[in-house]
Amino acid sequence: MRIMTVGRRSFVTSFRLAGVPGTVTETPEEALEEIRSLSADPGVGLVLVGDDVAAPIEDEITRLRTEGDTLVFALPASGATKADVDYRAMLKKILGM
Repeated sequence: MRIMTVGRRSFVTSFRLAGVPGTVTETPEEALEEIRSLSADPGVGLVLVGDDVAAPIEDEITRLRTEGDTLVFALPASGATKADVDYRAMLKKILGM
């Protein structure tokens, strides 16, 4: 299983330096299209998305998480002021609570 990243240039480049490939997207709509494509690929097991592009499409990402086998997680993007990810809220949303 492969890990892929989706987000703005600085987010994706940071992971590329660590050996994780990705796709640069500048808008949430571009990101959603790429996430859908990666989720349909049986070789991709995890998609990491910059939270700056993920926030506006959070409901669609949650739907993809519940419908498929690919894990999709939003992580703080470079320069983000929010360093903590609220995993409890994310889990509740995934489970529909």
